[in-house]
Amino acid sequence: MLIFSSCLFMFYFGMIMFFMKKKHILMMLLSLEFLSLIMLLLLINFLCGFLYDFNILIYFIIILVCEAVMGLCLLTLMVRTHGSDYSKCLLIYSC
Repeated sequence: MLIFSSCLFMFYFGMIMFFMKKKHILMMLLSLEFLSLIMLLLLINFLCGFLYDFNILIYFIIILVCEAVMGLCLLTLMVRTHGSDYSKCLLIYSC
């Protein structure tokens, strides 16, 4: 129960960091990765408690890696085209 409550506290902390760091897209991506790692810990805790098969963890980790690579690729493309990772730069160029 202590692991679940600490993971829940870290999840709330990650959500707060995600909503507070709206200026830099890199910080938003890092907080999303933190949230996904916390979800992985919760999934491991759930699967250990009920003695399920752990093959779903491999699929979940593959999805996490693909999400991280796609986010970094989009961030790299945005920095190359717009010059920075500020989210307000995107609003200037959209008009």
